Amino acid sequence: MIDFGQPANIVAPLLLGATISHAGVTIRITEVEAYLGASDPASHTYRGMTRRNIAMFGPPARLYVYRSYGIHLAGNIVCAPEGVGHACLLRAGEVIDGIPLALQRRGQMPFHRLAQGPGNFGAALGLSLELNKESIYGPLVQFTERSAVPEIVRGTRIGISKNTEAKLRFWIPNHASVSARKGYPPQPDQHRE
Repeated sequence: MIDFGQPANIVAPLLLGATISHAGVTIRITEVEAYLGASDPASHTYRGMTRRNIAMFGPPARLYVYRSYGIHLAGNIVCAPEGVGHACLLRAGEVIDGIPLALQRRGQMPFHRLAQGPGNFGAALGLSLELNKESIYGPLVQFTERSAVPEIVRGTRIGISKNTEAKLRFWIPNHASVSARKGYPPQPDQHRE
């Protein structure tokens, strides 16, 4: 069983291959990013607790849901001891159940893009701000650990402007749902876990 009381960089690779379900859709997680609180300038909790980020301060194994770019809802799983402010961003996944519902939420598009990118992941899963602080162990959200360990690659995160060199993005290599790095060169720093 995953110990969500561990730091985000330890929990993040353990999420790959696991599933999360809500409102009729199940997504297998294929890409995540770790955010490390006060030691990570890219983290929402770097400067301390606010009304917006309070969910990230725990308890662990809860959702932190926020509005990204004022439009999309992004989901994170809180980890580390309560009060620390760590979370893992659910960056991409593969819809494995509830595909018609995910298509209804996202519109007609290639299957691999249904949950590609944090906002798309949130939309396909049907996230709402009301799920902020909700346990990932039900009744509204159900998290299921992976049954097998996939191949995992680690590299730098996408779409941030601070702490850009930290290798805190983890993904299943060659999976079609993993976010494309538009405008970024190939990552020579990435390596297998």
